[in-house]
Amino acid sequence: MGGLLYWIIVGLIAGFLAGKGGGYGVLMDIVLGMLGAIVGGWLFGMLGISAGGLIGGILVAFIGAVILIWLTRMLKKA
Repeated sequence: MGGLLYWIIVGLIAGFLAGKGGGYGVLMDIVLGMLGAIVGGWLFGMLGISAGGLIGGILVAFIGAVILIWLTRMLKKA
């Protein structure tokens, strides 16, 4: 459970950063960042890639958040 909390907190940072390129607003970007952090952490874990500390965690969460923001934009267009 501690790992999940870590990814959520890191997701707050990642969502904020991911939304800087024209996201959905601060609150929604943070929510997508938290979800992206969970997805990114799970995905990288499944691939056997270690995040490696706070900076690595933020990078993984950022990648997950960017993927989720991209997916939501694609679904919104459809």
